[in-house]
Amino acid sequence: MNSDLNSDLKSEVSALRNQVYVLLIALIVVSGTLTVYLYRQASTMRKDIDAMKPQATQIIGAFSQNQKAMIDFVNQLVAYGQAHPEFRPVLMKYGITPPPAGAVAPVKK
Repeated sequence: MNSDLNSDLKSEVSALRNQVYVLLIALIVVSGTLTVYLYRQASTMRKDIDAMKPQATQIIGAFSQNQKAMIDFVNQLVAYGQAHPEFRPVLMKYGITPPPAGAVAPVKK
């Protein structure tokens, strides 16, 4: 009886050891596949970013050139809103908040 128990335990331990090895190999294969996939995605994204940089630089440059004109236009809208209270809801709708009625406008140098 004791030898039967030992042989059963040995066969179960052997089966578990084989299962652990198979799972370890599967884990290595899955993690390797994921690593290769993520590397390919990163290199593809890097190429896409490099291709878009000139366009983005051009857009940022155009925005920088037009920024002063946009700020002046918003300031003109605020001045119009102060002179015409019925226009204030339109300004508030688009997130342009005029200074309070008693506030002093900043002095431009």
